[in-house]
Amino acid sequence: NFGSIDGDPPAAMRYTEARMEAISEALLEDIDKDTVDFVPTYDESSEEPSYLPAKVPALLVNGSGGIAVGMATNMPPHNLTEICNALIHLINKKSATYEEIAALVPGPDFPTAGFIYGRSGIQQAYREGRGQITMRARATIEPMGKDRHFICITEIPYQVNKARLIEKIAELVQTKRIEGISDIRDESDRDGIRVVVELKRGEQAPIILNKLYKLTPMQSTFGVINLAIVNNQPRVLTLMQLLRHFIDHRVDVVRRRTQFLLRQAEERAHILEGLYKALDNIDAVIKLIRAAKNPLEARDGLISEFEFSERQAKAILEMQLQRLTNLERQ
Repeated sequence: NFGSIDGDPPAAMRYTEARMEAISEALLEDIDKDTVDFVPTYDESSEEPSYLPAKVPALLVNGSGGIAVGMATNMPPHNLTEICNALIHLINKKSATYEEIAALVPGPDFPTAGFIYGRSGIQQAYREGRGQITMRARATIEPMGKDRHFICITEIPYQVNKARLIEKIAELVQTKRIEGISDIRDESDRDGIRVVVELKRGEQAPIILNKLYKLTPMQSTFGVINLAIVNNQPRVLTLMQLLRHFIDHRVDVVRRRTQFLLRQAEERAHILEGLYKALDNIDAVIKLIRAAKNPLEARDGLISEFEFSERQAKAILEMQLQRLTNLERQ
């Protein structure tokens, strides 16, 4: 939690709580079906999944940032629909080219809007796993009376603090590094961001706007480092590699889930075969059970006389009398 774009610090943990969105369930789906490996927690009091059986490509969609010893990750967030379309295309066409994927994923999708200035940084990041993406605030020049204009900022670059941005503009005006600005107002409300920069009469608005881009965080760079853990090793990955690794992960999860369900079905079939065999010899089975002194003797008798397995014998002993009805036999 980095606080708010208005400069408020993050609240202490005791004041915050989180509730999962519906999409979060897609990250945990089938975790109880032996789809992922579990490892001991730090104090070995319980176990935790070493990774999630994620159905959503969360690393690409959410983005990620982290610093380790001698390496760092800085992945931009992406549009969920675009990433899923690229994955579907790659599943249907394994030989898909980078150009085909780039047409489906034109670039990162920063949640604070703004726009990306130029395409070369995106292409470098997607092809090599590293690159510099230049982001700009969205600003319009609007008239304000005779021979006067104002610059209206409605979207800011990702991870830029609005309060600090306004402070920076005010500082540049005070130190006279930017001249021609008469007033700065923050008119933001629940409907969105709106920062108004009023200009003095006769000032050239495009020139001042370019100075704001040059000297303030209205133009910022996002240094992409697509570093992720692959088979317990850190690797810098291209967009194609990230997508392919996610597909491999899903194939592994689905295979493990299917094997788990198959084992369950085979165990159930094994028990039902035992019950079926017991129903065919029901009188002899009942006679043996009634003659037995205790459940252990009954179980051993069923195993030796009818060649049931231990699990089948246990299921027969636990069988309710209602299962002898005609419908249950069918």
